[in-house]
Amino acid sequence: MLIALEKNNSETSPLRQMLNKVPEITLYFWIIKVLCTTIGETAADFLNVNLNLGLTGVSIIMGVLLVIILFFQFKATKYIPVVYWSAVTLVSVFGTLVTDNFSDKGLPLETSTLIFGVLLALTFLGWYISEKTLSIHSIFTRRREAFYWTAILFTFALGTATGDLVSEGLGVGYLNTGILVAAIIAITAVAWRFRLNSVLSFWIIYILTRPLGASIGDLLSQSPKYGGLGLGPTVTSFIFLGGIVGIVTYLTITKRDVIAAAAAKQTDESKEKGGLWQSAIVLALFVTLGGTGYHIRHTAIAAEIAAPTNISGNATSAQEAFVSSLGDLSVFRTITQDTLAKLNTGDQSGATTRIGDLEYEWDNAQSRLKAKNGAAWTKIDGEIDTVLRELRAVTPNPTSERTALEALITLLQS
Repeated sequence: MLIALEKNNSETSPLRQMLNKVPEITLYFWIIKVLCTTIGETAADFLNVNLNLGLTGVSIIMGVLLVIILFFQFKATKYIPVVYWSAVTLVSVFGTLVTDNFSDKGLPLETSTLIFGVLLALTFLGWYISEKTLSIHSIFTRRREAFYWTAILFTFALGTATGDLVSEGLGVGYLNTGILVAAIIAITAVAWRFRLNSVLSFWIIYILTRPLGASIGDLLSQSPKYGGLGLGPTVTSFIFLGGIVGIVTYLTITKRDVIAAAAAKQTDESKEKGGLWQSAIVLALFVTLGGTGYHIRHTAIAAEIAAPTNISGNATSAQEAFVSSLGDLSVFRTITQDTLAKLNTGDQSGATTRIGDLEYEWDNAQSRLKAKNGAAWTKIDGEIDTVLRELRAVTPNPTSERTALEALITLLQS
């Protein structure tokens, strides 16, 4: 997709101008982008769960690495594939972690989506006011590059929040969300062919490849029992990382995605019409259709919650009432007890496999349970995260695993 927008930034001085710092938008670009978004999902899970670093620890590590690689990206005077795509990969992981941290602290996904949507809009507004263009084919000043990477960070965070809201918060599921997102991407690409503004088209697709990548990662890593390929986050991460390395190596050698200086200048000076009014219409469509879909799904969830439920036991304390407000949790308790039983017999592999059922069933029930009592859901979700980290650790500790499982069983029995 060729990218250009309406006005030339005549104030760009030769002293500040560099060679273009970003790649041409080719098929290779989108392939690597999807691979990076999948890495963002699976690598964050691997570091958080399998290496048991926790969200805070992983966020700090990824934040430091991102700052380091962005230092080299800004220091460079031209597009260097390995540096650029390393930055995108780290931004994808860090952007995912930003949203996950907000969610872990109890911030609703609706709020996260709104916050990152506004921040992205403000970034584009500041970019345009400052540079008189949003063309990503003409990133040859430090200021433009700063706007560019800020926008990319917010697209990953927004894509994560929106994708999680649809797939988990509204209970649509990763597969159906992936199909929905792929359909919107296809419609946008066709619309671009029929003269939808190319900058607008680019950023729509760029945002949506994040939930698409997450759906692909989920499909590959999830157990075959639930429709996945069973590769797990570790294998999936390494497969996609290998794909990124292979394509980036090819591009480094062939320079197939390098934008010539003359081409960048010509693109920046082209006057593609309709960007403002098309953006307003598309935004209105997304808000209207998205809001309608959210209302319909939310109403369905509310109706499901209003239906009679079988609450196990009688609540005799504030803590018991707090947890029992979620309804019947026996299925989660049974899976946790089965996992502990397998662990007690020395069946580590069986316990790890069985705990995958808990993760799947809990995620499946998220939209219904969280709507009943968000605070109670968040408390149990935190305990489940602890259990998953212990059971899936690279070097599991049976004592820590048992402690985590027993704590979860106690909570689920409240």
